[in-house]
Amino acid sequence: MEQEKILNDLANLPPEAQRQVFDFIDFLRTRYKKSPIPRKSVSINLADESFIGIWQDREDMKDSNKWLRNVRKSEWREPSL
Repeated sequence: MEQEKILNDLANLPPEAQRQVFDFIDFLRTRYKKSPIPRKSVSINLADESFIGIWQDREDMKDSNKWLRNVRKSEWREPSL
């Protein structure tokens, strides 16, 4: 019964007021939108991942800090003017 009254009241409003009601309903729908169901996180052991140790035999990677500094020097050198 209450819904019929609301629909009747809405129908008796001028078009601009009806648009404002619909805009307000959209606003409320957005504001009170149900949050998605949180996914369960899957726990993994990184030590079991295949990429661990892929560079262990590379001689240039023995000192990763030195390797990175060299890459930065060669790739990030200042542009010549």
